[in-house]
Amino acid sequence: MHEALFYQRIEGNKVVCGLCHHRCRIAAGGRGRCGVRENQDGRLISLVYGRLVAENVDPVEKKPLFHFLPGSRSYSIATVGCNFQCLHCQNYEISQYPGRHGGQITGVGRSPAAVVERAEQTGCASISYTYVEPTIFYEFAHDCACLAKQRGIKNIFVSNGYMTAEVVRHLAPVLDGINIDLKAFSADFYQKVCKARLEPVLENIRLFHELGVLVEVTTLVIPGHNDSENELRAIARFLRGISVNIPWHVTGFYPTYKMLDRPATPTATLVMAREIGLNEGLRFVYTGNAAIAGGEDTRCPGCSALLIHRSGFSSQQLALQAGHCSTCQLPIAGVWR
Repeated sequence: MHEALFYQRIEGNKVVCGLCHHRCRIAAGGRGRCGVRENQDGRLISLVYGRLVAENVDPVEKKPLFHFLPGSRSYSIATVGCNFQCLHCQNYEISQYPGRHGGQITGVGRSPAAVVERAEQTGCASISYTYVEPTIFYEFAHDCACLAKQRGIKNIFVSNGYMTAEVVRHLAPVLDGINIDLKAFSADFYQKVCKARLEPVLENIRLFHELGVLVEVTTLVIPGHNDSENELRAIARFLRGISVNIPWHVTGFYPTYKMLDRPATPTATLVMAREIGLNEGLRFVYTGNAAIAGGEDTRCPGCSALLIHRSGFSSQQLALQAGHCSTCQLPIAGVWR
């Protein structure tokens, strides 16, 4: 049993969880929306501390992070559970596991030391907390991140960006990079498709950037839901308003889970989304889940030199040296070797 962080006791042996913006009020014996934080006699307990259901060595480009130690590997971990209920979740078998299995929790026991040691043994430059929303196993992730930082290993969150501001400020000192899913620019989409709200995600993209964490943003472009020119332009303008250097990944959707009524995203839509982002002033816009020539390459926004060429999850650094374009010496935003 591992006591959770970020909660308050209230009347009637209830607790209020302050981990994410759902701020669940949980009666004794109950759990939050994530299904993995339980009120046990007025104490909020993390049921997934150190109980991993996924441990993989991934290329960092798979997160996706394109401006974070390109070509390196990241030790990627997850537990069951999620605070979203996205109809199109690609990892629903683990993210929705408690709800689909009568509240059951599964996973192999690991300590933070074991995770960091495994990352070192496999030559990983970072640890990624990913596959489900990592905020729901925050206590374990934070303990791993603190130890990893001491060992010179960087930390990455792949997140829906729904944690509270208190959590963002607690996490930022040990977090080096985060990819946040900006799933749409519509409150209605977030409510109907994810069972959540848009505004907290926007606030957290701003806050992580302000706190000096490298932020990249991904939008899965779903036909008929968030693929209009107006909505894509609104996302691009929002990101540009924070920084023109935030990389934006516009990726292709494939039917899955409870969203089987939508077709795969046409290549032309992803090309349009990329062009919108670049025309709105973003310096780095990438296409994903589609074979689009040059769509994953990084070019210098000053002289257009090809800095990094990517094919699949492999990358080749060309005109990038010590975080600068070797042709025109322009600094390129990112975390580089």
